[in-house]
Formats: sequence, C-alpha cells, structure tokens
Amino acid sequence: MLNKFFGYFSHDIGIDLGTANTLVYVKGKGIVINEPSVVALNVKTKQILAIGEEAKKMVGRTPANIVARRPLVDGVVSDFEVTEQMLKYFIEKVHKETFTLLPRPRVVIGIPSGVTEVEKRAVEDATINAGARQAFLIEEPMAAAIGARLPIQEAAGSMIVDIGGGTTEVAVVSLGGIVASRSLRIAGDELNEDIIQYAKDEFNLLLGERTAEDIKISIGSAYPTEERTEAVMRGRDLVTGLPKAISIDSDQIRQALSKSVMAIVDAVKMTVEETPPELVADIMEKGIVLAGGGALLRGLDRLLELNTKMPVHVADDPLTSVVRGTGLVLEDIDLLKDVLVTTQYAKSPRV
Repeated sequence: MLNKFFGYFSHDIGIDLGTANTLVYVKGKGIVINEPSVVALNVKTKQILAIGEEAKKMVGRTPANIVARRPLVDGVVSDFEVTEQMLKYFIEKVHKETFTLLPRPRVVIGIPSGVTEVEKRAVEDATINAGARQAFLIEEPMAAAIGARLPIQEAAGSMIVDIGGGTTEVAVVSLGGIVASRSLRIAGDELNEDIIQYAKDEFNLLLGERTAEDIKISIGSAYPTEERTEAVMRGRDLVTGLPKAISIDSDQIRQALSKSVMAIVDAVKMTVEETPPELVADIMEKGIVLAGGGALLRGLDRLLELNTKMPVHVADDPLTSVVRGTGLVLEDIDLLKDVLVTTQYAKSPRV
C-alpha cells in the first residue's frame, strides 16, 4: 500500500544497465543520466566512495585499499550488492530535484538475451532492493529494436545487432517476439583487450584499459578506410620497466581487432542461417540495423554488408538505442507488455 502511495510521487524509469555505461530514461523527460558502470570501493571498510563518472576517473589510479571496478561482467551481475548500490544511486539521482522522500518507481531494465533464470533473478532482486516498486525485464536486442523504431509488432522480420561493452546481441524480431538470436561475449571490452594484447606481443608495451579504448575510438576500424590515421600508444616497456611511447596506424589496429570483429560477423551469419526464409526475404529488403557503442567502429557496416550480402544501417544515435527502447515500453507499457521477459518466479509481468 505504501509502495503504491510513494509511487504516485515517483518517476517511472527505464535503465540500460550496461557493462560499460548505465543510461537512465525518465518517463516524460527522456534520457537524464549517462554514466560509466563503475563503482569505487574501499576494500577494508566495504564503503562505496564514488559511483559513475567520479569512479571512472579513479580506474587504474587508486591506492591498494581502494578498487574501482565494474559490478557487471559481460552484461551479467557479478557483484550483487555493489550493483544494488549503483542502481540505488541512479534512482535517487533521478528523484533529487523533485524532493521525493522515498522513491518507488516502476523500472524497465534491459538484460542480455542469453542469460539464465538465476541471472534474470539477480537483476530483478537488485532493482527491487534498490528501491523499485516493480521491475520489468526486457531483452536488450528487443529494447534496441524498439529504440531504433523497427516495426517489431508487424508480421515481418527485422534484424538488430546490438554491440555493447560486454556482449554482442544478434536477434531477428517478428510479431513482438525474438525468432532467432545469438548472444556473444565479445564486444567493446574484448576489442580493448585485443589492442592491449597486440601492444604486448608486438612492442613489449603494457597499455592501460583506458588508453586502449581511446586508441580504438580514435583510429579503430573493421574495414580499410580511405585515409590511414595514426595515434600514439603510451604505456610501460615490459623489458626496461620505463615509460614508452610508440606511434601506431589504423592498419595495425584493424589487424589487432580482426579476430573479434570476425567473430561478431560469424554470429550475424549464423543467426541469418537459423532464420526462416520468409523473414530473411524481409531483412534483405529492409537491411540489418546496428546499435550499441560497437556500431560506431568505422567500416563495420561495410564489412557486414560484404559478408551477409544484405544492406546494413547504423541506427540513429546507436549508443542510446536500448535505453530509448526501455523508455518507449514505459510510455506505453500496456501495449508493449508482451515484449517483457517473464521469469519462472513471476509467470507473467504484472503491469
């Protein structure tokens, strides 16, 4: 009863709980928060020191008793209590301006499509414990398809490839359901790891995670570009232990990323193989849509076009596709309740 009362003064929110970033959509307002999914923790006292943007600044720069870490690994909750605290922080941040004493919003939250019942339950429980009066789960590729304004409820096939930080989700959607899908634990983080490994193998240079990500964003590509760009890699020489800077070009980075990029391409091809021919015909006409941060990798759309023989489009503002999808579900939850995930604990989502 109290939950319902406090619910009248709360903002319903949609959350894209990503491995790299968490985005929050508020019903009637749009996207209000876009912060890294990082929590800084004092190991001795278990006290949380910073969340989001402040915590990300601490990554790789903390003393021994403080760790800045991500509570989600490959899109799945790896640290339940820290995830709960992070969600609580974002829910309270949304309600700060309205002076709501005890926020009790309804929350729609995105999860990877390949997760187990236990992993679904972990997200559900963390959201409820963080202060939500109701938690609705939606598979990320479905949310991305809704956010990219694909006609998911029509009797026609739409294909979405959502490349996030921890997972790549490939799905064919028709009549409000997922017909064929693949969830791959290769995405943005894995591409960063590839650059770190390449620097180690080729130059005996140890790079930090943030440096690798900056190089990927500035000169990374999946397909040869017209002009060759260069960047400077700064790290520690593994032989001398001293600082070292090396100039590297886009061709070398493309070579470093090629294995993971081809794994994503293969996942798309395998999903097409599992798709009924009628729906494949629809996709050939409309094309494949790329969403998520990985969609911004230069030339990825071109590489997919060559390998699938289908047109490939990058969604408008691919980084926010999933959270916009959760927001559109919030705006019309009665119409779109069939796209929500049911868990074995809650047989059907109660709206």
